[in-house]
Amino acid sequence: MSMMHNLVEAFLLESEDLLIQIEDAALSLGTGERTADTVNQLFRAFHTIKGSGGMCGLDGIASFTHHLENLLVKVREGSIPVTKTLIDLVLKSRDHIKILLNAEQGGPHPSPGSADKLIAAIEACATAGAPASAVSQLASDPIEASSEGMENTWRINFRPNPDLLSCGGNPLSLLRELADLGRSEVTAHTSDVPTLDAIQPEQCYLGWTINLVGICTENAIRDVFIFVESDSRLEIELLSSVSTAPRTTAEVTTSAPAVLSEAPPRETASKEGAPKEAAQKEGVQKEGVAKESPKDASVRVPSSRLDRLVNLVGELVINQSRLAQAASQSGAPEFTNPVQELERLLAELRDNVLGIRMLPIGTLFGRFRRLVHDLSAELGKEIDLVTEGAETELDKSILDQLSEPMVHCLRNSLDHGVEAPDVRVAQGKPRRATVRLSAVHTGSDVVVSIQDDGRGIDRAAVRAKAIERQLIPADAVLSDKDIFNLLLMPGFSTAKQVTNVSGRGVGMDAVKRQIDSLRGTLSLASEEGKGTRILITLPLTLAIIDGLLVQIGADQFITPMATVMENVELLRSQRVGKNGRNVIAVRGELIPYIDLRAAFSIHSEPPPIAKVVIVQHEDQRVGLVVDAVLGTHQTVIQSLGKVFRNVNVVSGATIMGDGRVALILDVAAIVRHANRECAAERPLDRGDPSSYAPPPPALMEPHV
Repeated sequence: MSMMHNLVEAFLLESEDLLIQIEDAALSLGTGERTADTVNQLFRAFHTIKGSGGMCGLDGIASFTHHLENLLVKVREGSIPVTKTLIDLVLKSRDHIKILLNAEQGGPHPSPGSADKLIAAIEACATAGAPASAVSQLASDPIEASSEGMENTWRINFRPNPDLLSCGGNPLSLLRELADLGRSEVTAHTSDVPTLDAIQPEQCYLGWTINLVGICTENAIRDVFIFVESDSRLEIELLSSVSTAPRTTAEVTTSAPAVLSEAPPRETASKEGAPKEAAQKEGVQKEGVAKESPKDASVRVPSSRLDRLVNLVGELVINQSRLAQAASQSGAPEFTNPVQELERLLAELRDNVLGIRMLPIGTLFGRFRRLVHDLSAELGKEIDLVTEGAETELDKSILDQLSEPMVHCLRNSLDHGVEAPDVRVAQGKPRRATVRLSAVHTGSDVVVSIQDDGRGIDRAAVRAKAIERQLIPADAVLSDKDIFNLLLMPGFSTAKQVTNVSGRGVGMDAVKRQIDSLRGTLSLASEEGKGTRILITLPLTLAIIDGLLVQIGADQFITPMATVMENVELLRSQRVGKNGRNVIAVRGELIPYIDLRAAFSIHSEPPPIAKVVIVQHEDQRVGLVVDAVLGTHQTVIQSLGKVFRNVNVVSGATIMGDGRVALILDVAAIVRHANRECAAERPLDRGDPSSYAPPPPALMEPHV
């Protein structure tokens, strides 16, 4: 029972990858490039799902996939052309198989009759195909191109792996499937069968030679052995080929009697007794294949195990910090080298463990091809999706939470940004719009860009909508950034009607909140008539960060180093300057600062000379006033738990070497909190530089 359960689990994991391959291949069919290879890839993926599903006892999946497999056989043979209808049918079938797989894992079952409707559509498509001549370009292999109307005679030598039976394989089912391809004669080889007292029941000792005559290609034969070919010895040899097309009367009377034109037998390299040169050639080929696609290059590991491993490394980092502090306090010189070596090894271990969790963002980009394909058809638009920087890596925990915000952004770009094809042509633009997804490393961050070449943001429409909803006064003077930030407010939408795509007043504000929760930033840029660009800046990981340790009174806090620009001193006399406004002059630039002692209500005597940690928030430099800067600290982020879920000025906590807890500051939340208090206390005076204050909440950041 346990073995079958493991087999099903392995099949479900493998099917996830196969469904991704199917979706990518189906979407690639529309481009017309390497159509034959893509169709073959589709067929093999569905064939694998069918065979593995049947082996695991999932007859519903195997039965449904069988119908689609028959359809793709006709596509491979050239009987049916590749059309948009066919592509949509493959995608819908892929979605149905996904539902069936989810149902096996406790998810909802498909709606009644959905499978029958799809099967009927598949059968209708299979019987309404065009002649083979209309799609002869599908067959790039000469044997496949000539297989229509050609009866081939094949000799197949099959020697399975002795462990085939113990792995759940059944050679008899393979022979029966071969018989479905044509007339077959099977000869069993029993020379390796041991005596009765030495036979192991779970071992396979037989081999077979099959002579097969039928209208089939070598690929069709190999598809039968697709699950066992890598571990077994399989030799396929074409003996003869003859046309089955009817000949004219003149051909009958003038030609010689019909005789099979035998092709010269090909030399097959066997593992036993093969010539030296053939064996060397076979070894070179196998070595090349192993280098291209080694089977042991990757291992599937549940994400929960990786999370546990990261937590253990975090515990090691904390205890190493405590050990280093204890060694420093003891003053014993014999501890110095071991502690330093332990720190070096632990840093290497940390980097390697975090590297395991890093995945290329292309795994996320690939999902959006289907979204763009479906929405383009729904909206009646022609849109190409271009991706760049797919190899850029991000922590898996960030990738999992980034999907939904990017879906919102793409839907807005396709619905609001991209114009209809006729409108684009009238404006002198290409009929097909382009949406570009890109990712690039910038220091310790990753910047993801979503850019379209559509109409851009209509500033007048956004302003009019904001005035209508009484978000801003009619005479307000707004910069482009202020106008774009209005789009990030809850419920704000310029859509004139509600559709299935957008216009429900939900979207960009949810995107903003989600990105903020990932300690990232979101910004908009647009040029009317040329398009809109959405920039999302994210940290590489959420598990362990480098922080700047600061102190206020007896409490310690961590500021993420990715946001820190510099540190300067602040005298007590400087705090009463600038008309009482919280600003400090740094090399001629007035920088607003936030007194964290007052913000956190820490009641102790401040030092005569404080430190100002200048951080970057979006395109603004802000100072955080602290008592002292203690230095950098490798920070393992710990969740605060549900009790502190409403404390939004810190993003987590970490345990210091002496066992104390230090809170990790959320710079963006602190700036937003200060902006709201500043706007409530006094109005904004843009004409006086000395009275500089950040924009009020309605323009800078909505308070939800």
